[in-house]
Amino acid sequence: MTDALLLDSPSPLLDRLQTLADCPRAEGYACITARREHGASSVTIEGPTLAIVLSGQKWLRGAGIDLTIDPGQLFLVTRSCRIDVMNRPDAQSGLYLTLTIPLCAEVLDAARLLWSVPVVQGGDSIVAMPAARLEADLMAWSGALQAARYGEARLALAAMLVRLCGWGHTAMLVPPPPSLAAQVQALVAPQPERDWRSVDFEAALGMSGATLRRRLAAEHTSLSDAITEARLAHAMTLLYTTRWPVKTVAGRVGYRSSASFVRRFVARYGLQPGDIGNAEA
Repeated sequence: MTDALLLDSPSPLLDRLQTLADCPRAEGYACITARREHGASSVTIEGPTLAIVLSGQKWLRGAGIDLTIDPGQLFLVTRSCRIDVMNRPDAQSGLYLTLTIPLCAEVLDAARLLWSVPVVQGGDSIVAMPAARLEADLMAWSGALQAARYGEARLALAAMLVRLCGWGHTAMLVPPPPSLAAQVQALVAPQPERDWRSVDFEAALGMSGATLRRRLAAEHTSLSDAITEARLAHAMTLLYTTRWPVKTVAGRVGYRSSASFVRRFVARYGLQPGDIGNAEA
């Protein structure tokens, strides 16, 4: 049970969204929490994402934007980007809380079919607005989730995206360019603790080891770096969505040594894992 439910909310929409925090790992969204003010550098957002700040404050900078997001505001990430973030818990409750809704391929494909006008590339990578502007769609989505009607929930999200496209935010429907590193990371993500070897990717991607290394080098990365990126990204998710100790998180993403994990995490994000403040004492 999250302390999110202790918060006062000024509208039926925020009341409804806060009830979802009871089940922070439910299908279709994640409940991001923190109990200490902290910042992280160069955080990768893999693709189109919706998020609503419910408690505390979020600051986003980079990719051409500089935004402060207050409770009750929604922000839309229209495409993959790297940004610096600062999360500040609410002064009264001591909790930072945001619901994030990654937009899966099925939802994006449905929105592309429903949106009959050509999409426009470019524009801001992240835009913010009051969540109340999408109240009807968010109420439909959250209601379907609470009733475990996941098909209806995806349909509500697709309708929400069409509405956002009508306001000019069509860039999220542009298919991302293919990236071999992203394919490697997608293979690692479901099993970050696995002892991944080059042969695993060669078999899954249908290419020789030499071709795999050459193509990754052309993307200015390596197989080791792509695996590490996927592991650390998953670790960041666990640190925000669980109260597990750092040692447990390190093991869940494939690190036998907590010290080695912490060094890698700090080098990647400029942030100590414990600074998020969620781990149980």
